[in-house]
Amino acid sequence: MKQLMLGNEAVARGLFEAGCGFVSSYPGTPSTEITEYAAKYDEIYAEWAPNEKVALEACFGASVYGVRSMCGMKHVGLNVAADPLFTLSYTGVNAGLVIAVADDPGMHSSQNEQDSRNYAIAAKLPMLEPSDAAESLSFTKLAFEISEKFDTPVLLKMCTRVAHSQSIVEPGERTALPVKAYAKDAAKYVMTPAFARGRRPGMEDRMQAISEFSETSGVNRIEEGKDSECGFITSSTSYLYVKEVFGDRFPVLKIGMCNPMPDSMIKSFAKTVKTLYIVEELDGIMEAHVKALGIRCKGKEVFGNIGEFSQNTIRKALSVKIPDCVSADLKIPARPPVMCAGCPHRGIFYVIRKLGLTVFGDIGCYTLGSAPPLYALDTTLCMGASVSGLHGFNKASQVSNFLLDGADPSNDNTVCVIGDSTFLHSGMTGLANVSYNGSNSTVIILDNSITGMTGHQQNPTTGWNLKGDPAVKIDLEALCKALGIERVRVVDPYDLTRCEQVLKEELAEDEPSVIISRRPCALLKYVKHAGPLTVDPEKCVGCRSCMKVGCPAISVKNKKAVIDTTLCTGCRVCAQLCKTGAL
Repeated sequence: MKQLMLGNEAVARGLFEAGCGFVSSYPGTPSTEITEYAAKYDEIYAEWAPNEKVALEACFGASVYGVRSMCGMKHVGLNVAADPLFTLSYTGVNAGLVIAVADDPGMHSSQNEQDSRNYAIAAKLPMLEPSDAAESLSFTKLAFEISEKFDTPVLLKMCTRVAHSQSIVEPGERTALPVKAYAKDAAKYVMTPAFARGRRPGMEDRMQAISEFSETSGVNRIEEGKDSECGFITSSTSYLYVKEVFGDRFPVLKIGMCNPMPDSMIKSFAKTVKTLYIVEELDGIMEAHVKALGIRCKGKEVFGNIGEFSQNTIRKALSVKIPDCVSADLKIPARPPVMCAGCPHRGIFYVIRKLGLTVFGDIGCYTLGSAPPLYALDTTLCMGASVSGLHGFNKASQVSNFLLDGADPSNDNTVCVIGDSTFLHSGMTGLANVSYNGSNSTVIILDNSITGMTGHQQNPTTGWNLKGDPAVKIDLEALCKALGIERVRVVDPYDLTRCEQVLKEELAEDEPSVIISRRPCALLKYVKHAGPLTVDPEKCVGCRSCMKVGCPAISVKNKKAVIDTTLCTGCRVCAQLCKTGAL
């Protein structure tokens, strides 16, 4: 029976039907739901790993054992997994291994919009690129076939629109597969230089064989058009946009395997059209490849290489008349992201702002602390970089001041913030560096008892696993002390006075310290709230002090504070700022 499915849900269905038995991932929008949906199948073991590198290495182990495996992540997560990725291209697989990576053109939920096709090319790995949910399912199954046929990991490239859009899918049955026998083979799996040199030529042969396979497998296809005045080579959602604008007017070469490219098919297609356009989001990878074949084409000079495409992108670029019912210049009011009412991070950020501290930030919902009115963050780079960056900043300050006047500064105005999940992901090594190399750094771990930004996934500090079963709960205080930090303090971010006191105390100390700001995310279902506050209009003088925390539940009307009781959780952070007791 046909169903509507999200692209991510369809990938999970593909895993099920392909007989995949092992999934290890780290949550990252827009890829998260692949693993969450996979976990709903009892036939698939699914887990959240501490980071993407660990997840991919675990999938390698499952593949070596003989069980089909999948590792899911977003595009920046592939940076973290790049170390094992490049060497996996040398070792190959035993049972099939698929790596689902979701790019984010337009940066809807990401700090950059890198193009993961570059990794496929650099690592010499095949990459499939579905355009909708139906292809997400079928390409997932095909990826396992290619993986085992050609002894290689296979990258499955999703993007935000494919991952989070629904289209019609026809589910099939699961293929029950026996465990593939493992045979000890040091020359294949032990990548010392001597063995790696022996594996290297096979990578080139493999890519050539996969290229030939892609010419006839149907993964790439030519769709005829009525007018050969121009033609399009395109892939992913760009293919859908081209079809929605032009229908079957012009011929299209739809690329489903973006690495390696089908050279013979491209050459024959190019001969049938007068003007060839390459439509692809982000980098001009297909365009460069086509031009390297000696074929004239137009691409990035027409469509650009920044941001997410749409039907209107194609219409504007090619001067297609837009119907009266469609406005390419529709202006939608901006709705900037904001921390939720009752968010535990708001209190600690208010204190940080009040003290005028320099703050190295990290990746998570607390990154919103950079927005007005808190303006609490100075930097945000990548997962775990806050701790490492703080160490470098403080060491540089120490060295430069010592060289100038012999003074050894106390570094009493700089901290970093990092979430509990992010700390387990890649903050621990930064803290080990702080301890080992002795920088006087104060690290604030924002422990909201969940992985918040990506939708409340469990992590090693929560006490539950992906399936909802009880799991080992890592003790952050004990962990920090084991990493060499003697001073570890815990505060409630709703208590502004206590937070300010502890911050001042730790910044005054001449040694590394960790402050754990602990309060569960306000949106967790099990969290009980005190109930909304109200405003006494007789006491409110309209000073707007309560607005300084940037809570969406507070506004000012007729020069008086107003509380939206449908949003307010009763955290009382704002009440601590009201000098007249109006709240």
